[in-house]
Amino acid sequence: MAETLEFNDIYQEVKGSMNDGRLRLSRQGIIFKNSKTGKVDNIQAGELTEGIWRRVALGHGLKLLTKNGHVYKYDGFRESEFEKLSDFFKTHYRLELMEKDLCVKGWNWGTVKFGGQLLSFDIGDQPVFEIPLSNVSQCTTGKNEVTLEFHQNDDAEVSLMEVRFYVPPTQEDGVDPVEAFAQNVLSKADVIQATGDAICIFRELQCLTPRGRYDIRIYPTFLHLHGKTFDYKIPYTTVLRLFLLPHKDQRQMFFVISLDPPIKQGQTRYHFLILLFSKDEDISLTLNMNEEEVEKRFEGRLTKNMSGSLYEMVSRVMKALVNRKITVPGNFQGHSGAQCITCSYKASSGLLYPLERGFIYVHKPPVHIRFDEISFVNFARGTTTTRSFDFEIETKQGTQYTFSSIEREEYGKLFDFVNAKKLNIKNRGLKEGMNPSYDEYADSDEDQHDAYLERMKEEGKIREENANDSSDDSGEETGSKPGLPSGRFDSNASASSSSNEGDSDRDEKKRKQLKKAKMAKDRKSRKKPVEVKKGKDPNAPKRPMSAYMLWLNASREKIKSDHPGISITDLSKKAGEIWKGMSKEKKEEWDRKAEDARREYEKAMKEYEGGRGESSKRDKSKKKKKVKVKMEKKSTPSRGSSSKSSPRQLSESFKSKEFVSSDESSSGENKSKKKRRRSEDSEEELASTPPSSEDSASGSDE
Repeated sequence: MAETLEFNDIYQEVKGSMNDGRLRLSRQGIIFKNSKTGKVDNIQAGELTEGIWRRVALGHGLKLLTKNGHVYKYDGFRESEFEKLSDFFKTHYRLELMEKDLCVKGWNWGTVKFGGQLLSFDIGDQPVFEIPLSNVSQCTTGKNEVTLEFHQNDDAEVSLMEVRFYVPPTQEDGVDPVEAFAQNVLSKADVIQATGDAICIFRELQCLTPRGRYDIRIYPTFLHLHGKTFDYKIPYTTVLRLFLLPHKDQRQMFFVISLDPPIKQGQTRYHFLILLFSKDEDISLTLNMNEEEVEKRFEGRLTKNMSGSLYEMVSRVMKALVNRKITVPGNFQGHSGAQCITCSYKASSGLLYPLERGFIYVHKPPVHIRFDEISFVNFARGTTTTRSFDFEIETKQGTQYTFSSIEREEYGKLFDFVNAKKLNIKNRGLKEGMNPSYDEYADSDEDQHDAYLERMKEEGKIREENANDSSDDSGEETGSKPGLPSGRFDSNASASSSSNEGDSDRDEKKRKQLKKAKMAKDRKSRKKPVEVKKGKDPNAPKRPMSAYMLWLNASREKIKSDHPGISITDLSKKAGEIWKGMSKEKKEEWDRKAEDARREYEKAMKEYEGGRGESSKRDKSKKKKKVKVKMEKKSTPSRGSSSKSSPRQLSESFKSKEFVSSDESSSGENKSKKKRRRSEDSEEELASTPPSSEDSASGSDE
């Protein structure tokens, strides 16, 4: 028989909420560790009086009762684990693990039984529901009626706030059943009542969360915060940890109280109570108890009369009443010698304290992260400046905390601390490249690729190329223009000969206009790039499926028949669980099938790509033939244009604004005549040699 049993992903029911954690059974007793808060519940083997196994919402559950009346509930077991647990209880605890199911008849009348800290509503011998009396915050009575009010559960979306019981009258004289019912509830309920005098009172203490000045009244079982607007009652059982942290200025102290469940005000929840003290404040304190009571209750940890610093007195009293250790910073020292690091979390600036077993950030919002819940840490470059860096922490639950704006001088100290605590560092190896002066770290931004600068350079190159192309095109167009009819514009022959300077100016203007037009086209083409998506070829062979997908297709109907009405998402989850638990021998069969499918796919792809390559070659050869024919046709007029232009053409190449406007507004007949005239002129130029200046003059007179 095994000495210990361990179960992961077990849920403990505490005050109506289910807390995930790990359950460990040994000879000495039962230990449950909460994965969220780290709180440990220890049940000694000698304290167990009863163990009940029953079916619950999360599978199967274990209910344990102890001699002092406490009840512990753990859910999340599998049905197959009953025999193992039953044998373990018989062997080590000498207890019979009984099977007892809940009643599901749906009746609303029955009998109420009070057993320890539990109220059980039974129908016959089967319980219908159970209420832990520690969840009850108030109990009120009416005529034949008892009303129970409960503490609000912050972790649940919907909370049970009230239950009413009808108590029928009885014939017994002198006993009121309603009052008897209420007394049984109140004797075990968690009803906070400020009865009697406070042990001591601290006046006008500065509180950061919740913000304000509060009087703190210390009672035997709870702490009472009394402010101008709000009052809070904090039972000592809700206190998880105590922290005493020195401020960076060495003149103030933080006293932090971690709470679970938190105190609440409306929709706001306060998981931490943070008090701020000045080291210079002193106080003389007298407890409202006689010396014998103080000695008997606190066993020398407190005395009736005490004096000292205010923060020391508060922390000392809280430690004695809560019975928990006070956590202080460890051996860590920052660049300035302080035991904390100045940083920002979310939108507020605060202080990060590296502790012996975790990190705590003070103060808005307060954060406490234990080392055992950290998955890894990361040192990242600051987003706004290179004078600082970010410290990132990711937990095993996937929550990420980023502490930013940490001075770069703190990097070495923090890295050494994290390394000494053996935490996983995501970007390990970067420290070797960082000098104490952090020169490489500071100037690393200069090596980054500047996309905007590269884009500007490319645009400049395109503009230069377009400018050269446009100047060449404009020169060709002016040299190859057909001659203009002289009778239209040449009223003064001497003007045409003396207007060379004017022609050059106009040519430059035309070139500039062409440049602008081409630049605008280039911008449009760059702004709106047309992306052509390649469609899938329906004839292409399909990719092969993996071993898991082949198995799932073959097993889908069987899973549906075994689990009728299962949804698609639940089916995929169930299939994943079955595949994960499958043996290697069974998986190898599907791996072989997947390998065969992959080989067939590769063979089909080779055949497909070979056929597609031949067809693409044929298409390319056809396109080349068409391009050659077109090039030959275009090359014939370029020969005529390459001949020397006559003076007639030079003189007629000049167009006035009046001529251009009249030419644009001319009818279709003028356009057809102009085309004929251009074709005739081009034929004459091709057939004859370039005419002399005298011929051109005579031609113009004609």
